Amino acid sequence: MSNLPNCPKCNSQYTYEDGSLLVCPECGHEWTLTAAAEQSDDQKVITDAHGNVLTDGNTVTIIKDLKVKGSSTVLKQGTKVKSIRLVDGDHDIDCKIEGFGAMKLKSEFVKKL
Repeated sequence: MSNLPNCPKCNSQYTYEDGSLLVCPECGHEWTLTAAAEQSDDQKVITDAHGNVLTDGNTVTIIKDLKVKGSSTVLKQGTKVKSIRLVDGDHDIDCKIEGFGAMKLKSEFVKKL
């Protein structure tokens, strides 16, 4: 078996080297071996829909219309969300959206600005 690390995005074991990059054939994620070494095993890296790493305090935009659970309202594509906070769980982002209040979002539906 290979001693390459699993994919940090989907945890696939089928990663391979392509020059200086590691590549996951299942989700298409690419990263460097030094980035994998710097990442600690207990720290989860949260990325946006385009693979950009998110951190607390980032500003993001919503990339598609999202229904608000328990309501008939919709968060429109392009809505800017300021000062996000990353959390563990099913929804990666805690935030406050003007006109809606406190919300939880999945990182796969946002784009970092």
